[in-house]
Amino acid sequence: MFAPLLLALAIGDWAQFRGPGANGIAPDDPRLPDRWSATENVRWKTPIPGVGWSSPIVAGGKVFLTAVISTENKEAPKKGLYFGGNREAPKDEHRWMIYAVDLGSGKIAWEREVHRGVPQIARHLKNSYASETPVTDGERVYVWFGSAGLYCLDVNGKTVWSKPTPKHEIRYGWGTAASPVLHEGRLYLVHDNEVESYMLALDKRTGKEIWRVAREEKSNWSTPFIWNSGKRTEIVTTGTKRVRSYDLDGKLLWELGGMSSIVIPTPFTRHGLLYVTSGYVGDQVRPVFAIRPGASGDISLKAGETSNASIAWFYPQAGPYNTTPVVYGDIYYTLFDRGLFTAHDAKSGKEVYSKVRIDESAGAFTASPWAYNGKIFALSEDGDTFVIRAGREYKLLGKNALDEMCMATPAIVNGSLLIRTAGHLYRIGK
Repeated sequence: MFAPLLLALAIGDWAQFRGPGANGIAPDDPRLPDRWSATENVRWKTPIPGVGWSSPIVAGGKVFLTAVISTENKEAPKKGLYFGGNREAPKDEHRWMIYAVDLGSGKIAWEREVHRGVPQIARHLKNSYASETPVTDGERVYVWFGSAGLYCLDVNGKTVWSKPTPKHEIRYGWGTAASPVLHEGRLYLVHDNEVESYMLALDKRTGKEIWRVAREEKSNWSTPFIWNSGKRTEIVTTGTKRVRSYDLDGKLLWELGGMSSIVIPTPFTRHGLLYVTSGYVGDQVRPVFAIRPGASGDISLKAGETSNASIAWFYPQAGPYNTTPVVYGDIYYTLFDRGLFTAHDAKSGKEVYSKVRIDESAGAFTASPWAYNGKIFALSEDGDTFVIRAGREYKLLGKNALDEMCMATPAIVNGSLLIRTAGHLYRIGK
C-alpha cells in the first residue's frame, strides 16, 4: 500500500511523479482515451513558455508544472542516446518559472518567477534546468530546481518558504533530475552529486531541516520512494554503489549492491513486492530486483544467486536506462530506451515474453510507460504514443502522434491524459 499525502488531495488527483503510489497506473475509466493526434480528442492545448522536462501534477482542478526561460536561443537536443551532449553552464540570465494551468479550460491561472540568474551548474542537451517533478499535498506545491533552490508555494501561487541548494556539480555535467517526495508532515529529497551526496528531511510547513544523512554515492538521478509495506514505512533510495532503505528518522534499515553505474528509474511497489532496477546501456550489469518487505542489513545476492530470504527474484540484464517499468495486473512490463519491450510475471519473475520491438518507427524513449483500461502506453521522444494490449502476448493496438518532442511522463486525471511536449501541455480526452 502507499500512504496518502494529505486529506486535502481529492480522489483522482495526480500529486507526484507517476501519480498515486508512484506506479503509473490509473483506475479504469471509459472516458480515458486510447486514440488521439494533434487535433483528435484534444480538449485543449496550451503553450508553455521556457524549457522543462518535469512531469505535470494535478490537484484541486489545477495542473502544476515548471520551466526555465533563458534570454538566448539554445541548441536543440537530438533524440535518442548519444555521447557528446554535455555542455558548459551558460552565461546568460535564466528565469525559473512555476505555472498553474486551469484543468477545465487550459488557461494559465498564474505563473511565478521564483529565481532569476545565471545557472550554477552545467547540463546535458537532453536535460533541462526544470526536470524535477513537483509534488503537492493539495494545499501547497513543493518544487525543487536542483542548484537553483527549493520552493514551497500555496496553490494560489504565493511563496510560503524557500531554501537555497548548494552548487554541486553532477557527473559529466549532465544536470539534476531527482524529484522530491512527501510523507505526512515531511518533504524528502535525495541529492546525489560529485561533491557531497545526501538525503534530507524537511518540515513541509516551514522548510526547517529535520535531519540529513550523508550518502556514500556520486551522481544519480533516481527519485526516492516512500514504501508503506504494511510492516513499516521506509524511504527507498537507489544508487550506483548501493540501494539503501531508511526509516523515517534516517536510520539505515537495509541495503544491497549490484546496480549499474548510472541509476535513473524510480523504485515502486505492487503485489507486496518492491521493484528496483537500473540499466545504463553501456554496462553489462542492468539488474532488476523484486524485494520482500521487512528486510534488514545487507541483503545483497551472492554470486550465482537469483533470490534469497529478502529478494524474491532477480534478473542481471533486464533493467531500462531512463524509464521506470510498470506492473499492470500480474505482469511486470519494461520499456527500453531504444524501443524494445518485455514482460515478466510480477510475482515470480518468470519471463512472459522476451524482447520485442514495439514498432519499426519506435526509436527513442525517455518517458515512463503508464496503464489503464487493459492497455499499456509508451510515449516516444518523437511524440508518438504506442498503445499495447496488456496480457501474456504482445500486440500493438495503435500509434498516436503529436509530432513534437516528448520526454516527460504524462499525468492521468478526470478521465483525461496530460501530455507535456517541448512547447505545449495537452489535455487529451474523449
